[in-house]
Amino acid sequence: MKFLRNLIASIFGTFIALGIIFMLFILIVSVASESEKIVVKNNSVLELRLKGAIKDYAPKSENPFEEVFGFNDGKMGLNEILNAIENAASDTNIKGISIRVSGINGGIAQTQAIRYALSEFKESGKFINAYADFYDQQSYYLSSVADSVFVNSFGGVDFKGLSTEVLYYKDVQYKTGVKMEVIRHGKYKSAVEPYLYDKMSDNNRAQITSFLTSIWNEMLQDISKSRNKSIEELNTIADNLFARNASLALENNLVDGNIYLDEYTNKLKQATGLLPVDDLNRISLKDYISVGKGRKRSSANNKIAVIYAQGEIIYGKGDENYIGPELIINALRKATDDKNVKAIVLRVNSPGGSALASELIWRELELASVQMPIVVSMGNVAASGGYYIACNADAIFAEPTTITGSIGVYGVLPNISELADNIGVNAEQVSTNKGASYSVFEPMTDAFRTVTQEGVEQVYTIFLERVAKGRNMEVSEVDSVAQGRVWSGVEAVEKGLVDELGNLDDAILHAAELAEVTDYKVRNYPSYKLDFEDRINSFPFMKSKEKLFLEELGEENYKIYQNIKQLSTLKGIQARAPFILDIK
Repeated sequence: MKFLRNLIASIFGTFIALGIIFMLFILIVSVASESEKIVVKNNSVLELRLKGAIKDYAPKSENPFEEVFGFNDGKMGLNEILNAIENAASDTNIKGISIRVSGINGGIAQTQAIRYALSEFKESGKFINAYADFYDQQSYYLSSVADSVFVNSFGGVDFKGLSTEVLYYKDVQYKTGVKMEVIRHGKYKSAVEPYLYDKMSDNNRAQITSFLTSIWNEMLQDISKSRNKSIEELNTIADNLFARNASLALENNLVDGNIYLDEYTNKLKQATGLLPVDDLNRISLKDYISVGKGRKRSSANNKIAVIYAQGEIIYGKGDENYIGPELIINALRKATDDKNVKAIVLRVNSPGGSALASELIWRELELASVQMPIVVSMGNVAASGGYYIACNADAIFAEPTTITGSIGVYGVLPNISELADNIGVNAEQVSTNKGASYSVFEPMTDAFRTVTQEGVEQVYTIFLERVAKGRNMEVSEVDSVAQGRVWSGVEAVEKGLVDELGNLDDAILHAAELAEVTDYKVRNYPSYKLDFEDRINSFPFMKSKEKLFLEELGEENYKIYQNIKQLSTLKGIQARAPFILDIK
């Protein structure tokens, strides 16, 4: 009887497993067949929505379930977006572009790069129109490049200038008995300031005001050119919120009309030569990229290698979201081993992180530079450790709105000795030697603080020397613009930390010039391979706790959770920019 029961259970389980496999097969085939059906029809309008996260580099995932179950969050690579817009300009099937963004999940430098690509698209003579129910500031900045900008009659434009907010925890530490022990070098190293003070320091306020103003001025110049309004007029609109509703936005010439979506659709039909009763051919940016329009085709043998370093710098392997020396070093060696690669462009989009990991990557770049030219292109942020790995390049390019610099070092350790005393916990240590050690349950000793401060000072000195050598400056010159201070791309050029303002294409072109090649194609690195554990976690039922937390906490609370998580994972001395700076 028991044998029969086990046999039936086994047969039943087998059928269930086969059923699940069959359903997955059907879903995968269904997705594949749908993608095969995508065609760029004649007289089409390319629609930009930018709903998902924008990453500098987002190669197609090896996870077979991401597309099937929609777990890829619609992420898009900036390189593919820019290539698609460029290809659309010469695509006879594309008559124009419709911008439909109400929120951009990307940085201001990325948005500026897309805006510039759209501006170049207009030179083809094709139209660009934009529509939204409501524009936030970043969405309006992008959409303002359009020939005509429309907003819902019940909407408006949130045009008010840039701001950011920093939370301070000094009093919370005293009240809870949980504190952060901070050892740093750099009077502007504001990543740890919230644990030292109960309000913003004058130095931090000065640097934030400086780079916010620089970035805002860049945005105003672009909008001013597109909307034919002076910067003074735009600042007046921002100061008085003169675009807060559709009527005011129209009155102040930030938009060209207050209309509904169906009316906007008719304007697109008119622009493509259709009648209101005709069907409008639209193709989404994602679909346009999926048919190969996100790539530049070339039959050249020569290559320029573009190596993407995006995310925080950690000691370890690294992946699409984190920069690890193992991944970047492997990419550099593959590039230098390829006889057809004539130059390397390192695309940096990182607030920094582990000083040790930054040094390891710097060393490999130093070795690679002996074999071929290296040019750096900076994205949204290339600060602290992100600047460390960039400083020895033959040339550095940054977007005007890039956040860079932050040449400073710190160490931070949690301490709960006061909390332990309050709740009656006593920790006793036993050691074989008297060297300085640290316990979270005991106050930090002067000996340990001295040793750690020496480590911080040593790393800072090496950091200055690396920058001085790479930028052909005196150490004292570097120190005068360092101290952890953050600069915009425009300011960094003035301070000698960046050579030129420009985008990734500018950096690639310069790398080709240094390598003395004119006919070349771009090869992107690194390739993100899934190991066995990653493949197991790719199954649909292995939903990450991060996604669960995001759903439960909401976006704002999730950001706070991420900041706490980042702090808890710091290992060793850090070369990191402010990680809770959210510009709005």
